[in-house]
Amino acid sequence: MNKACSGQISARVVSERKEMNCGIHGVSFSSSATPSERRLSALARHLISPSESCSCSASGVSASITSSDVGSVFSHVARAPEDPILGVTVAYNKDSSPVKLNLGVGAYRTEEGKPLVLNVVRKAEQQLVNNRSRVKEYLPIVGLAEFNKLSAKLIFGVDSPCIRDNRVTTVQCLSGTGSLRVGGEFLTRHYHQRIIYIPVPTWGNHPKVFTLAGLSVKSYRYYDPITRGLDFKGLLEDLDSAPSGAIVLLHACAHNPTGVDPSIQQWEQIRQMIRSKGLLPFFDSAYQGFASGNLDKDAQSVRMFVADGGECIVAQSFAKNMGLYGERVGALSIVCKTADVAGKVESQLKLVIRPMYSNPPIHGASIVAAILRDRTLYDEWTIELKAMADRIISMRHQLFNALRDRDTPGDWSHIIKQIGMFTFTGLNVRQVSFMTREYHIYMTADGRISMAGLSSSTVSHLADAIHAAVTHVA
Repeated sequence: MNKACSGQISARVVSERKEMNCGIHGVSFSSSATPSERRLSALARHLISPSESCSCSASGVSASITSSDVGSVFSHVARAPEDPILGVTVAYNKDSSPVKLNLGVGAYRTEEGKPLVLNVVRKAEQQLVNNRSRVKEYLPIVGLAEFNKLSAKLIFGVDSPCIRDNRVTTVQCLSGTGSLRVGGEFLTRHYHQRIIYIPVPTWGNHPKVFTLAGLSVKSYRYYDPITRGLDFKGLLEDLDSAPSGAIVLLHACAHNPTGVDPSIQQWEQIRQMIRSKGLLPFFDSAYQGFASGNLDKDAQSVRMFVADGGECIVAQSFAKNMGLYGERVGALSIVCKTADVAGKVESQLKLVIRPMYSNPPIHGASIVAAILRDRTLYDEWTIELKAMADRIISMRHQLFNALRDRDTPGDWSHIIKQIGMFTFTGLNVRQVSFMTREYHIYMTADGRISMAGLSSSTVSHLADAIHAAVTHVA
């Protein structure tokens, strides 16, 4: 075909296409237009370029096809409220006040109020970068084998009988939340009792995670708002009345949100009650080493339940104690009676994980494994970990002293008695709202504050706000 002929054909095709386009745009579709007519109009809008459509009627589509006509299959969806914890940061970010203070989200901050990446984490990452043999292939369904092995040793102890006898199976999960969810899904499918008891109060995500996993969520008394301490009598009474075989969620240390932990003697009584009733303990270990600054001390509650030869479940997170919040690194361990049972349990955990997220990410787990396997890095980590824990303890004492200096009404000794990242202040919803409105201090509505978000330079501002709130707001 010669160039002249080709040019004539091309011009004719373009001309016909423009006529077709203008014809489509010139049609005025009413509310009674057929679905095929509406689809044709939508298709035309995508196909026509601005230059081609400019000669068409400008009033065509814009005047006749309205959003209400087209509609959305999701138009019935209601706007969900912000997460009660993460929503605090959303509100904080919208505040332009220079004195605003975010004490809502549980993430460690430096004395300058900045996020912290541990030096040991940076060193481990550099080692990974320098290792040219590393690849980015999929991990197995259960995750990085070395990470799983080292995580189990960290929580149960190097010489733990469950590790020695191969009675524990550990799988890598998506931080603490993912570990809890996988554990809940497994129990729904393979455990005879589908009731789980959680403490009141507890982390806000716990009831949602277990309910969506298919378990029936009940509660047991834990916090006494009068003493601002442990309601130990109520705890034992509620566990004693639980049906045989029920699952019991336990915070391994640094209870969230109260910061109130049982003593070792109380833990022993809890253990005896759970074993005598045939209950199944499910530990949430989100703060190992972050509560007291000592990794072994913060794992004592878990190890007591393993030492008696019974079965238990543990969800671990490395978000707080290694500062790997965004890496989503966690592990789920299930301690069984025999190695054979543990192997079968692992096979079923794979079936839970595979359709959920297939396999976990490699980077965060590799960081943890690098730190836990190397004695030099491990020792450096424990030093940094203790420094974080000690700074939080220091913030507790500074806040307590500031309130005492102001003669703030009430007994505030619970601030220095509680442990871990959070303090359950005892402030009510109205007082919290007052502090946010008048002092630009953000916290969850239940009065929980993150001590890790406090610094020596902001303690006085918080103390002023608390003093004003309890003095002027009932």
